[in-house]
Amino acid sequence: MFLSNISVDAAHSAIIQHVRPLTVISTPLRTLNGRVLAQSIVMERDQPPFDRVTMDGIALCSDANVDSRQFRITGTQAAGAAPLMLNAKDHCIEVMTGAQLPIGCDCVVPVERIHIDHGMAKIDDDLSLTPYLNVHRRGSDSSKDDEILRPGTHMSAAEVAVIASAGYSEARVYLTPRIAVISTGDELVEPGSPIEAWQIRRSNTYALISALNKYGFSNITDAHLRDDPVSLRTKLSAMLEQHDVLILSGGVSAGKFDHIPKVLNEIGVTTIFHKILQRPGKPMWFGIRDDGKAIYALPGNPVSILVCFYRYVLNGLRQAMGATKFQVEHARLTDAIKSHDQLTCFVPVKLNNSQAILPATPHPTRGSGDFVSLLGTDGFVQLPASSAPIPSGTIVPLYRW
Repeated sequence: MFLSNISVDAAHSAIIQHVRPLTVISTPLRTLNGRVLAQSIVMERDQPPFDRVTMDGIALCSDANVDSRQFRITGTQAAGAAPLMLNAKDHCIEVMTGAQLPIGCDCVVPVERIHIDHGMAKIDDDLSLTPYLNVHRRGSDSSKDDEILRPGTHMSAAEVAVIASAGYSEARVYLTPRIAVISTGDELVEPGSPIEAWQIRRSNTYALISALNKYGFSNITDAHLRDDPVSLRTKLSAMLEQHDVLILSGGVSAGKFDHIPKVLNEIGVTTIFHKILQRPGKPMWFGIRDDGKAIYALPGNPVSILVCFYRYVLNGLRQAMGATKFQVEHARLTDAIKSHDQLTCFVPVKLNNSQAILPATPHPTRGSGDFVSLLGTDGFVQLPASSAPIPSGTIVPLYRW
């Protein structure tokens, strides 16, 4: 028996419980960005692997007798070359940024603080020589065999750089899901096509694709289906064979033409829940096929679509890719706002990024079809069910668009 009229938290938990991780593959470094790591990454050696020079200048011994403040230059240490050796404390070696600190040296004086004349380097009188001045010590970042990245890490440029520096030419990652974004409804007309007064533009699909692209999902199919049960059965069945995830909009309420839940059951999808105690987006439906393929059927109104995507679908996609648990941000309401005595409410907000806990100014829509009111907002907040207004200053969960 599926769940109905469940809480926001119960809906979230049901998705996390039922979504299965996708297949794991090995892929080269240049294709890792945006993927989720399926293995531990350990350092092949200390990082830095040697005492590293951090500024161009001269390397010398900090306890040298510096009464004259002058040192004879006896060589040049380039980055990528084997380390030279300092022969005497009144000598120095020219060094380049990134080079290994020469043997016998323990500090670096930058070029801005020296004057070179006839092979002699004179140090500024006010400069104190201290051990490991301008030197990045070996192992100060990490040690050999340290676990530097864990499974579930979502990778961007920094993580890829770390994997490369650890000596890996490829890494094991979860497959990126093949996603079908499907709008339903006879009333929808493609942007750019002629439209009648009783029809509306097909916009939900483009909003969902844009949101998916922002989070690195690019293997996406776009489709529009009519409100015909026979056609829906045939086409949705075919799409399930070709995709890992279906995201539908429309056809999930209680109207005569809301065929989606029944059709999905007929093609082998098990209903996990239908209807969440929230506003907007109450009619949302979620189901799983026996092979683990997930179907998210969202209400047709544009605001409901985006709220349900960011609150539920995105977390389900992250779960399928093996990503670590999503950390919810919080914001502070700048104004009191009415919630609902029985429903969790999601209200668009405008953020002020100048403070630690972001002030969030409510920008309520005029209904779940009012996508124009979303313009200029940064995301939405989750308000608890309450018969009294939620007061200004309340800290609430924040979900960014």
